Amino acid sequence: MLASPTLGAETEWQSIAPDVRVRLIASEFLRSDGTTLAALEIDMPASTKTYWRVPGETGIGTEIDLAGSVGVTWNQIVWPYPLLETKLGYTDFVYYGQTVLPIELKVEGEKPILRAAVLMGICSDICVPAQANFTLPLDFSAPDRGQGLRINQALALAPLSWDDPREPIGGVTFDATEETLIVPVSDPQIDPLSVIAQADGVDLLFGAPQKSRDGKLVLLPLLGGSVAEGLVGRLIQLTFMTPLGPFELSRRIVPSTPGGL
Repeated sequence: MLASPTLGAETEWQSIAPDVRVRLIASEFLRSDGTTLAALEIDMPASTKTYWRVPGETGIGTEIDLAGSVGVTWNQIVWPYPLLETKLGYTDFVYYGQTVLPIELKVEGEKPILRAAVLMGICSDICVPAQANFTLPLDFSAPDRGQGLRINQALALAPLSWDDPREPIGGVTFDATEETLIVPVSDPQIDPLSVIAQADGVDLLFGAPQKSRDGKLVLLPLLGGSVAEGLVGRLIQLTFMTPLGPFELSRRIVPSTPGGL
């Protein structure tokens, strides 16, 4: 697709699948540290989905390439907490319907231009990869309060780093016999069935959480026939929901003890 022209702090919509369109929006507010917020806005029917940073067993992850940008030196997608979906025996991490994916940018220079090449998966009756390209000049002389509010609303759904001195999760182990990650959850505020695990530096996928027989552990099965060799000692990122919203923390996987389950 051709790059779309801009209008204020947003590009024009681009259709990427039946009844699905996307655009870039920006707050055009420059923070004191030289960062700003943009976002990919996805307009989908309530029955259509796209995918989280870990798409799951059947999904296609969203990628946003800003290599063609001017004066934009760093970026990261700030992912809202997803829906954990188990359907037809497969586990995926998804968003349905209207979705905003915030993008944090580091800006240098007086006239930055955001150029984004987007690749993402869209699923309704069938799943298809979709692409779009955008160009959005950033002007910080008059911040767009409306777009800034919409981006901040999406940010509020993204997990925060757990900074409470209490330890809500104990030592995480991996049971190689059962091919299951074992997560002791001690804080009653954590919804045990909301826990999502992502291993650092390896392409492994863990499934939907289950409670142990005594209810003290969260069990996350390794999926897709992955080989877990070398998993012990790696960092695992755990994302979970509480009454105060989603949080995340990291733990280093330690060897399991006999009878862990």
